[in-house]
Amino acid sequence: MEGLILFLVFVLVVAGSILLFGNRSNVGTSTDQRPQIQPLPRRAEKKAQKKRPEQKRRSTEPGKKGPLSAEEWCRENNVPLPPMPESLSISGPAYVIDGDTIRIKKTKIRLAGIDAPETDQPYGQKSKWAMVRICKGKTITAKLDGKRSYDRLVGTCYLPDGSDIGAEIVKEGLALDLAVFSGGKYRHLEPDGARRKLAFGKFGHRSIKRQSGSST
Repeated sequence: MEGLILFLVFVLVVAGSILLFGNRSNVGTSTDQRPQIQPLPRRAEKKAQKKRPEQKRRSTEPGKKGPLSAEEWCRENNVPLPPMPESLSISGPAYVIDGDTIRIKKTKIRLAGIDAPETDQPYGQKSKWAMVRICKGKTITAKLDGKRSYDRLVGTCYLPDGSDIGAEIVKEGLALDLAVFSGGKYRHLEPDGARRKLAFGKFGHRSIKRQSGSST
């Protein structure tokens, strides 16, 4: 009986030793056996560009090619077509929307013959605030040309001294001549490198395509 007990004790000691040393031998390799956590893929930075509906939609009017007309754009976006005032001359303080759009009283006006970057594009905010500086504290006079650009009326706007604010923003290199509508009127005012700086191929060509027909 005593021999059996000694045998069982021996077996337990051996088994315990195996378990103890076996666990120790695995300490150095346990981290290698853990499942590797893969890093989450890095999210590519996306620049927010608010695409206007006219960039995507084309006119459905019979026989008309190109982007949506002002009437189509306003209808599709459920906004009223801007009324053409009896007088094509409007004066008052200007609220600046972006580098080529202002509001005088309740009339939103697209500056004729120039194109500035959108506010979410490179230099867009700088262009807007340059226009704010140009117009601040002054009475602006808009000479409308009887055309519409989507939810805006088109016109040339002047400072009290007669300076064209479209020309002023082009001189600062923060807007470009839109020759298809201006006939090149402002091109000589563009500083050297302005087209390259403002990435004209990115936003100017789009503007030329979208502003056809009754738009400017």
